[in-house]
Amino acid sequence: MSEEETVELWRPTGPEEIELVRASGSRRWPPRLPDQPIFYPVLNEDYATRIAREWNVKASGVGYVTRFHVRTAFLDRYDVQQVGGETILEYWIPAEDLEEMNDNIVGLIEEVARFD
Repeated sequence: MSEEETVELWRPTGPEEIELVRASGSRRWPPRLPDQPIFYPVLNEDYATRIAREWNVKASGVGYVTRFHVRTAFLDRYDVQQVGGETILEYWIPAEDLEEMNDNIVGLIEEVARFD
């Protein structure tokens, strides 16, 4: 990874989305569907793991936890949202900003865990 400032983000995801990420060479998140106006990356692995285990596995039989880094300069325009306890933190990236966020990913989107 380069020396520029980045923020480490995590994303729980299901099998369809992970296949699209893989198809991009693990460099881009796919466009949001019409009923998905916001992309929600989270700020810690524990929170991503809970979502992958509790939601993605129930919804589709498998859940993945991914890790990726985004340039701080891009994320500075968004506030961190606390959506539960102290460690339940995420960014709310509007769907129309996702391509620009993808352009600001440094390195690869890594798959760090799988739950069945």
